[in-house]
Amino acid sequence: MDSSNNHMKKTVLLGITGGIAAYKSAELVRSLQKRGHNVMCVMTRHACEFIGPTTLRGLTGHPVALDDFENPSAPMHHLSLAQSCDVFAIVPATANVMAKIAWGVADDLLTTTAVATKAPVVIAPAMNTAMWQSKQNQDALLKLKERGVSIIEPAEGYLACGDVGEGKLADLDAIVQGIEAQLSFAQDLSDTTVLVTAGPTRERIDAVRYLSNDSSGKMGYALAQQAQRRGARVILVSGPTQQYPPRDVEVIRVESAQEMLTAGREVLPEVDIIIGAAAVSDYRPREVYQGKTKRDGSEKTLSLVENPDVIATLASELKQANSQGFVVAFAAEVEHICENALVKLDNKSADLIVANDVSREDIGFNASSNEVILISKNEMRELQKSSKEQIAFDIIEYIVRERGNR
Repeated sequence: MDSSNNHMKKTVLLGITGGIAAYKSAELVRSLQKRGHNVMCVMTRHACEFIGPTTLRGLTGHPVALDDFENPSAPMHHLSLAQSCDVFAIVPATANVMAKIAWGVADDLLTTTAVATKAPVVIAPAMNTAMWQSKQNQDALLKLKERGVSIIEPAEGYLACGDVGEGKLADLDAIVQGIEAQLSFAQDLSDTTVLVTAGPTRERIDAVRYLSNDSSGKMGYALAQQAQRRGARVILVSGPTQQYPPRDVEVIRVESAQEMLTAGREVLPEVDIIIGAAAVSDYRPREVYQGKTKRDGSEKTLSLVENPDVIATLASELKQANSQGFVVAFAAEVEHICENALVKLDNKSADLIVANDVSREDIGFNASSNEVILISKNEMRELQKSSKEQIAFDIIEYIVRERGNR
């Protein structure tokens, strides 16, 4: 999607750290400029060993910032950089710089700027698979997410060290989309309360076992973040997930489908928009066994009963109370995607169905990317494979537009 029309010209501060993928920064500068953005660069000293500041100065038309004390007569450079940008994107980001920013270590111009800026921060890591998957790096990643940093997760592929695995810098198109998704938005959802359901539900069999699914919650959390960035009050009702909630979002944690419905009903009188991104279990065990069921050599039968349809119930109740209420439901399908989604459009009293194919390993459950079809009574629009963050941005754009047309 070409979203250049969605943004006025903005200033992107591009932070470049000392990794082999730094050579791609020149192409990233050009891609951002083609989208109409002004680009400035700040580099670590080690980054200069991979790409020269002269190249980037020639491409951007701006001096490349290297040292906070380059010009003693100038204002504190980290503050001027921090205040001048609309988004600070660190591409590529090494494990070293990620850890520094996560814990507030500011020992050079780039990390000092990251601590000082109030602009959204986007980080696109690139490193060896072992470094990416290490506990230290994953701890830093969680801390960054807690601080509201947007992470464009690396891809799998052939790495500079010769290994094949996760850690390769994400595609530049995905990085550009991730940067644009963080640019300042009009506060067109202010005075609006959005209820987002996210993650899986768990239906207990006994004290240690349950029925569930592979939902990671990434899509719902991305939607909550995008709605909050546009000024909405966001209430996130989340099933069990490892995702870190966005800043300034109210989180209600639940486990079962019934708990999710109860939590949604409690806040419903305050809600204007419902986005049902959770993967709710359709069935639950008729009986929950006390303690742990032991093996005894016999055959056991698990009797299941239907769960309530969380979104259909909340949608019906919302529209009875508020005729202007807007409802988005998700259709996670493995076949006949559009046909099944159209049925859900009516059954769930939804204004929009977001349909996706969860049988694919590269999108949907547990993936960082998604590819969906937006289905309403008036149109069917396909969103090509992109980061879940970008897909969330497009869905919120659709909601804003449709509500404005009412």
